[in-house]
Amino acid sequence: MLRSLPALALCAFLVTPACAQESPAPKCPEDAAPLPAELSAWTAPKPLTAATRPEDAGKAEIAVGAAVKAQLVHTPEVTYAARPTKPGGGVAYGGLLHVAIAEAGTYRVALGNASWVDVVKGGEKIESVGHGGGPACSGIRKIVNYSLQKGDYFVQLSAGAEAQTGVLVVKLP
Repeated sequence: MLRSLPALALCAFLVTPACAQESPAPKCPEDAAPLPAELSAWTAPKPLTAATRPEDAGKAEIAVGAAVKAQLVHTPEVTYAARPTKPGGGVAYGGLLHVAIAEAGTYRVALGNASWVDVVKGGEKIESVGHGGGPACSGIRKIVNYSLQKGDYFVQLSAGAEAQTGVLVVKLP
């Protein structure tokens, strides 16, 4: 029995890495369903560097209905308008974007990764009114809805695992 113990340990050592690998992402069919009309801008993002301080967020303007590919920084480099709900650690990514809301309504924030998103006005976080995942095979990882009034808001991203993410803010009908 003791003689077979090293052999069993070797087998376990060789098999474990194969088991530990993540399964590949599912392949999307070539005829995947098109995005809903309100999310169609997702496919043509413009590059944008997220701000690191609220006073610089005007340089990181995101227009309602226009997608961006936001370049983020390590969260310790960001001074947020309000403490993020999930700040993340020293290796997480985040940043600030500014969005001007022209008309009151329900707005959807779509993200390409699992970053935490807070929408902030006047130093106060706005509570979300709904959330979920994006359409299959769209590249949209999460969607969070907010009831917003006319005015200027910060879209705060934090606790992200990647230095870039797609962002799209749209008004729901």
